[in-house]
Amino acid sequence: MKYRRVGKSGLKISEISLGAWLTFGRSVEEKDSEKIIHTAIAGGVNFIDIADVYAKGRAEEVVGKSIKSLKRSDIVLSSKVFWPMSENINDRGLSRKHIMESIDKTLGRIGTDYLDIYFCHRPDPETEIEETVRAMGDLIQRGKILYWGTSVWEPQQIDRAVAAAKEYNAYAPIVEQPRYNMLDQHIEPHVLSACKRHGLGLTVWSPLAEGVLTGKYNEKVPAGTRGAESEWMKADLGQNNIAKVKKLASIAQSLGITMSQLALAWILRREEISCAIVGASKEVQLEENLQATDVRLPEEALTQIAAII
Repeated sequence: MKYRRVGKSGLKISEISLGAWLTFGRSVEEKDSEKIIHTAIAGGVNFIDIADVYAKGRAEEVVGKSIKSLKRSDIVLSSKVFWPMSENINDRGLSRKHIMESIDKTLGRIGTDYLDIYFCHRPDPETEIEETVRAMGDLIQRGKILYWGTSVWEPQQIDRAVAAAKEYNAYAPIVEQPRYNMLDQHIEPHVLSACKRHGLGLTVWSPLAEGVLTGKYNEKVPAGTRGAESEWMKADLGQNNIAKVKKLASIAQSLGITMSQLALAWILRREEISCAIVGASKEVQLEENLQATDVRLPEEALTQIAAII
């Protein structure tokens, strides 16, 4: 496994990392989740990404139980705050009240004293960024989190957060977590530019477009799969995208790698990216993805890929 700095911070994480979205506490049994997490750690993964909203807190609980036997300082652990966790009008958003109450609930579910990174899961149009920045800074001062970051924020919002941190002598975010893959390149160039300008790393999610970039949907969408049941995936499963994936698969085959490894290596070609966050419902899927850390795509292949996507 190779490791990268998170932006200009001194924190280093595995360039292939493990995420809990749609898997832990939900579609994957707890005993299988523990096996997947321990397989990841054995393969060099040191960053595990969660959120309070994943399976309404169950993902945090499952990860917490799974890492109980491991040395906490060996793991970089993140969670997120923003989405509603109950019907309570204040149990949502990025207000000081919600942030301060949510961190204690998250730490309790995981069973840890601190998070390495706490993400603002979306921007909050109803809360001034200054309030959020100062609340995050206070959590760092209290030792409940070590760093904080943003997720799916626009460049101007990142700019304002960094400016507010400077104005109030608070801690600025060190990382942004956007969606990024071969079929969704919307962060180029503006989000990437903002992160580079301010020294933020990027921990990108959905690097395989929820499985579309594995090639498993190239011929048909099997019944019972996420692609058959998820409204979220309809756009990614358009015929234009499937045609692209089929062409990309031939490049992967010529290089002697899998389609998943091609997609991950393509993301990691950019030095601005700190890691690609993968999910896994089976150990064999994870083991295949971890091998992408050793893949470096030749210029000819990158040119062919660019022409396709």
